Amino acid sequence: MLDQHDITSNIDLLLPALPPHIRDALDAVPDRKEDLLEVIMDLGRLPEARYRDRELFLSDREITQEDIDYLVSRIGAFGEDNRAGIPRTLHRISAMRNRAGRVIGLTCRVGRAVFGTISILRDLVESGRSVLLLGKPGVGKTTLLRETARVLAEELRKRVVIVDTSNEIAGDGDIPHPGIGRARRMQVPRPSEQHAVMIEAVENHMPEVIVIDEIGTELEALAARTIAERGVQLIGTAHGQTLDNLLSNPTLSDLIGGIQAVTLGDEEARRRGTQKTVLERKAPPTFDILVEIQSWDEVTVYQEVATAVDALLRGEIAPQEARKRDEDGQIAIVSGGWAPPEAGIEGIPRRSGQRERGSNGSHRNATPPRNTTAAAQPAGSGMTPQRIYPFGVSRDRLERAIGNLHVPATIVRDMQEATMVMTLKNYYRQGAQRVRQAEDRGVPVYVLRNNTTMQMERQLIDVFQLAEENLERDVVRRRSDDEDLLADAMLETETAINQILNGERRTVELMPRSGYVRRLQHQMAERYNIQSESRGREPHRRVKISR
Repeated sequence: MLDQHDITSNIDLLLPALPPHIRDALDAVPDRKEDLLEVIMDLGRLPEARYRDRELFLSDREITQEDIDYLVSRIGAFGEDNRAGIPRTLHRISAMRNRAGRVIGLTCRVGRAVFGTISILRDLVESGRSVLLLGKPGVGKTTLLRETARVLAEELRKRVVIVDTSNEIAGDGDIPHPGIGRARRMQVPRPSEQHAVMIEAVENHMPEVIVIDEIGTELEALAARTIAERGVQLIGTAHGQTLDNLLSNPTLSDLIGGIQAVTLGDEEARRRGTQKTVLERKAPPTFDILVEIQSWDEVTVYQEVATAVDALLRGEIAPQEARKRDEDGQIAIVSGGWAPPEAGIEGIPRRSGQRERGSNGSHRNATPPRNTTAAAQPAGSGMTPQRIYPFGVSRDRLERAIGNLHVPATIVRDMQEATMVMTLKNYYRQGAQRVRQAEDRGVPVYVLRNNTTMQMERQLIDVFQLAEENLERDVVRRRSDDEDLLADAMLETETAINQILNGERRTVELMPRSGYVRRLQHQMAERYNIQSESRGREPHRRVKISR
């Protein structure tokens, strides 16, 4: 997209370290060096080159141990993380070892420092607030981190310190790569000591900004919180692809405030329309801004992490914005974000919509249906089946609500098949394209206040004109049963934790539970510093806890 260029032709420093027949094969590929991502060398297999758009075998001769030893002897020493490099370059060589510790496979990743990648996030970085970058491996997190450090140090003249665990940001060797500009780099002797070096950087070198790659342990998360509380701006990356992933990660959720189970009073639970036991954020987030990276040219930004986390825990849509950079380098920003394919949310500016309030407190569009029969029928004369298109609404919860009420409704994935659309207030207010299409076709649009099963049940009661008094009693009874099951699950978890803490058992597998209950069980285990993991497949997925 953007006209980007490498700071230096680093690949010419990697090629001499490769075995001659592999180097010759790479030289024979015309004009492809700048697209090369990795060279793979596995014992007994053909050498492979991975480019941006394809993969290519470099030879019909299998890799021998001599080939691997040839490369290992020409690079730096491997650390405890089995990574090595070439001094003053950004290339990373990662090793695979056999049981005896001998290297039998190598991944040679080509490192490049690229100008211009930070422009899509520049205003966030310059704001002085802490920014956390998320994205799948290979999407460009480290490249963005490196460019961020350079811009802050050189153009904004800030005191920047990089905590470089694997020498990926500033390159191998004692002299940092020029890609980080004036930023200073602190190397980490062992990955397990990254948290200690983070604290040392703050205490000894008076930075205004600390840059950290791959925050992955609880100690590192705690060190990041300590740094943020001292008023230092943090720019970092973490394991995970989305905010929701991070929220369900017991180890790293503290970066965005952490979660805890809270028991509400009866009146508050009724006001919220939720169960009595809910999840809430337990502390201010370490990072003020979170960025989900799809590519260098497309990101999703959560400008207020605290607000976004609170919304997700309430089952609502987190406030966000999508940013895209076009071929001319212009950046388009859309509040509300572009939707995932299933939800189909469109990034369209807000518009005013005419709607009327229903009896249950939700909203329905005021456009009368043209091509469907009325949804509401007297209970004694039978109910007209409905095909519901959920727009931004949880399909699982809607299916549960339909099953609880035993109404003749099915969920469809194509809006053209729908006789009604069910969406959330935020989407309706933004005037999303799917909502406008439904209104233009005369399809009723029912708008919920929040994404809960209770709200969906109330809406279905209104649509099908059911005997609400009897159904209310059924809903209350089911909710009471659910609360009893939740109480049993948490008691089971607490008992198992006590057995492990007292040394009676080393591991305990709990009974299969729903995803909501499993999240609470993980949270309880985290509070007692007990390891937990989910095992098995639905509907038998369960939590296993261990010392």
